[in-house]
Amino acid sequence: MVELSNVIRNIPDWPKPGIQFKDITTLLSNAEALGACIQGLTAPWKDKGVDLVLGTEARGFLFAPAVAVALGAGCVLARKPGKLPGSSIREEYALEYGTDGLEVHDDCIRPGQNVLLVDDLLATGGTILAASNLVRRLGGNVVGYSFVIELGFLPGRSRLEPLPVHSLVTYSSEN
Repeated sequence: MVELSNVIRNIPDWPKPGIQFKDITTLLSNAEALGACIQGLTAPWKDKGVDLVLGTEARGFLFAPAVAVALGAGCVLARKPGKLPGSSIREEYALEYGTDGLEVHDDCIRPGQNVLLVDDLLATGGTILAASNLVRRLGGNVVGYSFVIELGFLPGRSRLEPLPVHSLVTYSSEN
């Protein structure tokens, strides 16, 4: 089996000096790695009664539909503000400088549905917490989180616990 950390490219000083960007395009272009990634994101949730898988814009969109199909679940997309047609709800979250937001259609999750949240990267947890709040506002149950990459030196995991947090590759330092 392919070691996913070996196919994730590290790009220094992007998008700004001091940032070590974790580039998943090299993982996506490798069929064996992509298959292992989808299997890894899915495995812990096989018998957990997941009804929906929510993916966050934009790279969470790459994984959520495949995980949903593997789990026999539907898929929900959490979009940046103003991207959804129809009636939606919005949740804002803090960025380093300012705020951003996510939106979902207000009828995409029914009360009581079990929702798994999937994204490519867990850093500070702000984006995925906003998505969690959207799920809860619509009456859904967040069953847990599945990430391709976790930046373990940042506080994302502690902000999501006690719910289960599953990551395929964890980096314990910025390098």
